[in-house]
Amino acid sequence: MNTEPEGTMPLRAEADIVASRQHVRRLTQQLGFSLVDQTKMITAASELSRNTVTYGGGGEMQWALLEDGIKRGLRLRFVDQGPGIPDLTLALKDGWTSGKGMGLGLSGSRRLVHEFDIESTVGTGTCVSVTRWK
Repeated sequence: MNTEPEGTMPLRAEADIVASRQHVRRLTQQLGFSLVDQTKMITAASELSRNTVTYGGGGEMQWALLEDGIKRGLRLRFVDQGPGIPDLTLALKDGWTSGKGMGLGLSGSRRLVHEFDIESTVGTGTCVSVTRWK
């Protein structure tokens, strides 16, 4: 692989959301993901990047290339120090939104990946981790 095995990129503005999608596209192509799997991971990254900027007040995307025996994968973590999510159960329901979105960001992203984890503390921020394996 010609990319570092892990890294971080800022998520503060619309341009950063676009850059995160482009970076995830490169990483999934490098890992040999199928076009469908690339699209799923890029879509999840786009939704979670937008949430980080819009609701978290900005933060960062951390990425790591993974190997587990013969499996290879990509883990993305979206971290912010925003207001946090008071009710994670509600936030993960389809159609729920705290803003003007369609309410598919968290729940939709969860369906697009193999592993999904979210931690959020009101007043401290949120960390969403997603992993997709090839």
